[in-house]
Amino acid sequence: MPVGIFLAVLAVTALSVFAIERGERQREAAAMSRASIAMASALERRASINASYLRSGAALFSTQPTVEPALFRRFVSELRLDSDYRGAEGIGWAPAIGAAEVPALEQRLSNYRIDSIAIRPSLEEMPRDKLVPVALLQPDTARNRRAIGYDMYSDPVRRAAMDEAERAVRPTASGRVVLVQESNGTSAGFLIYMPVFGSAGPERRLRGFVYSPFNSQDFLSSAADLVDLGDFAVSLYDGAPGDETLMGRIDGVEDPRRHISQPVSVANRNMTVEIASPRGNALSSLSMITLIFGLAVASLLMLVSRLLTQQAIEDQRSLDWFAEQNSIRNSLTRELNHRVKNTLANVLSIVALTRRRADNVEDFADGLDGRIRALSATHDLLTQSEWGTTPIASVVAAELAPYIRQEDYELETSGPPVELAPNDALSLGLALHELATNASKFGALSAPGGSVSVTWDQTADRLARVRWIESGGPPVPQRRERGFGTDLIEKIVAHELRHPVELEFAPEGVRCTLMVPIREPVDFAIRARYGAMRSN
Repeated sequence: MPVGIFLAVLAVTALSVFAIERGERQREAAAMSRASIAMASALERRASINASYLRSGAALFSTQPTVEPALFRRFVSELRLDSDYRGAEGIGWAPAIGAAEVPALEQRLSNYRIDSIAIRPSLEEMPRDKLVPVALLQPDTARNRRAIGYDMYSDPVRRAAMDEAERAVRPTASGRVVLVQESNGTSAGFLIYMPVFGSAGPERRLRGFVYSPFNSQDFLSSAADLVDLGDFAVSLYDGAPGDETLMGRIDGVEDPRRHISQPVSVANRNMTVEIASPRGNALSSLSMITLIFGLAVASLLMLVSRLLTQQAIEDQRSLDWFAEQNSIRNSLTRELNHRVKNTLANVLSIVALTRRRADNVEDFADGLDGRIRALSATHDLLTQSEWGTTPIASVVAAELAPYIRQEDYELETSGPPVELAPNDALSLGLALHELATNASKFGALSAPGGSVSVTWDQTADRLARVRWIESGGPPVPQRRERGFGTDLIEKIVAHELRHPVELEFAPEGVRCTLMVPIREPVDFAIRARYGAMRSN
């Protein structure tokens, strides 16, 4: 009997220790999951803020033919870089030049400084046709001066990032490098590049890159300051975790037994943040106490086990909530993919018709530019309305905005408040853009005294009747070639609106009547479910 009682109490103690350890690990897993998501969000937020500064710098260089060091220094100081820019060495400018332009750039850089500057590596050491040397870097510190004249395009990792930035036309981070500022150091770093192009034309010309160099460890620490990591260690990797891709680590161990990884996109580059637990395989303090005093407090251990089980259930609910949030994010991604495909289908149709009607590349580029901008203007309205309904008045105002401030002609718009679905608003915007473009070239908006009237009303069968009437312009020739705008309005727009378009080329001016469906608004499924969850 004593042996039986001992074995029974020992079994209860062992089960209690197992339950405690399981609860501890589940709680730790939930906390690690929360920390990884929060850390990934902090890193993306830091990168997004840094990218916004680079975009503003790109705007400066794209609008100025020449930016002198004094102007660039004043520009950087006006940005008032705060703690959100922690981890970055500064903001710099690197022009894209050919080998023949190297002597002129070296002379210009030497004029900026007391000592002479030579591009490195030199063309004798590494012959090449394209160079992207550092010309300006603020703040002007002794550490940053080491980078002046360094040809970043000579390094394969930096070159790959610059090529991708030029292709994507967006801020792009490089892989793991050692910054030139480190001199003989080995600290990991990376750079974010924002391409700057010359004036718009048939062919886009790269002028150079506005960029920021980052010390990876400082960048990781600045993001960690925004997150409560507790005792967890955090590591940042360029791509998949590994010794060669390690960017930075805070309070970490080289081979953690329990860790969780979270993908993160830093300036268009895939990285991985890893949260690790410092706890090994040793039993927790609570398990040790339970093991030591198990024979005397078996009943109390059962109560503790129950409490810990309840805690494990709560932690599982937290994990389920995070899984649901991930499902919502995936649904939003699929919805975005669907809308992007619809937009690309419209763009492909416009490109095909524009190509057939254009006589040369310049006409094709000009026509395509205007129509894509019309789509963009309407997309901005839909974004402001969170892709809900959009008033007709807003669509009309957006498409006629370039002509409102002119005094040579008269614009009149009127109609009751009518809301349109997103796709119908896009189709109406395209039609109005074509009518306005035609009027500015050949119609009422091309001569003083012209008048354009855009009115709309609502019919009994839930249709919005939009009328475009021109008067006071040059007489409309009755014999003319059929243009792309006519095909777009009568074919593409009519097909999208599912109602025929009445387009009349009267001698006194063009007249057009469009019938736009007024659809019943419905709430987005995820948004409706979220509202129901909050109400409960």
